[in-house]
Amino acid sequence: MIKRILSAFTAVLLFTGSVGAADVRLKDLVTIEGVRSNDLIGYGLVVGLNGSGDTLRNSPYTEEALSSLLQRLGVNVSDENFRPNNIAAVLVTASLPPFARAGSEIDVTVSSIGDASDLTGGTLVMTPLTAANGEVYAVAQGPVLISGFTAEGEAASITQGTPTAGVIPEGARVEREVQFNFGDLRKVDLALKNPDFTTAARIEDALNIALGTGSAQMLDPGTVVLRFMDNQSPARVLSRIESLTLRPDTPARVVIDQRSGTIVLGSEVKLSAVGIAQGNLSIAIAETPIASQPGPFSEGETVPLPRTEIAVTDGAPGNVGLINETATLSDLVAALNALGVTPREIIDILKTMKTAGALHAELVLQ
Repeated sequence: MIKRILSAFTAVLLFTGSVGAADVRLKDLVTIEGVRSNDLIGYGLVVGLNGSGDTLRNSPYTEEALSSLLQRLGVNVSDENFRPNNIAAVLVTASLPPFARAGSEIDVTVSSIGDASDLTGGTLVMTPLTAANGEVYAVAQGPVLISGFTAEGEAASITQGTPTAGVIPEGARVEREVQFNFGDLRKVDLALKNPDFTTAARIEDALNIALGTGSAQMLDPGTVVLRFMDNQSPARVLSRIESLTLRPDTPARVVIDQRSGTIVLGSEVKLSAVGIAQGNLSIAIAETPIASQPGPFSEGETVPLPRTEIAVTDGAPGNVGLINETATLSDLVAALNALGVTPREIIDILKTMKTAGALHAELVLQ
């Protein structure tokens, strides 16, 4: 009976009973301070569109950029009055990965900033990509791949996906490297992705066992310092320890997605003695206004009169589920399903249990 109830509940509530008990690799728990990607951005033009580009009257910056591009190519259009509709102004974004070398190729994302309706078939012309310091680190160019489309007829149109944004796989070539002498470091900070005192202490212990006492020191719940010997290569040491496995500690947490009705309960969630009742009270309110007409040949006006109907339905008394001090998370799951509650009602029950102090966990609402 319990197995059938739990199987029917799986789509609504997820029990992460194994989350706190699984061994996780060190590389999945921490990031190395200084070893990160850098965001790049550029302004460019997409050409070759089939009449779906920017309206230059509404996007004057597109015309200015096109004029500047043609002048750099030796074409003087300063006195010309042209209105092409096959170009679009775009912002080009990319992420420069750590240790990227000159000549490496990275993916870029192209997004329209004008009133272009479709970038399908367009080609991005040479666009410098700069970092936050204003330096150019890559140059992007190539045909834009679009996942969406737009189709229209005389009386209707349809748009699937986002035809005004696309990607260019390996569309940018790195021209400048980020100067970072990783091999000269004598220590690195390991930043925990989910700061926790217990997890940081376990990382410190695991590193000291693997590399020797004094190699690692916990500074705070989010940082563990790793020191290298004079004759050690930082890259070799990190490649050795990143596959170390340990058991992270996770706080008791209940995550609720109110839009989809999904509930995720962590394995550390504890319960106190509590009773849960689920009733069948239904209240329906309907507004049916009527119009009051004046008499014939009178100077009166038609006045709407409000009319409200309220119906209250109170079905059979709801069941009451009792949870004692020794109840586990699986007991809570079985109790809620035994009451026959809906996902929305489960969310309300968990909120009320938290308010009553019977649910000992952090409640996260999304």
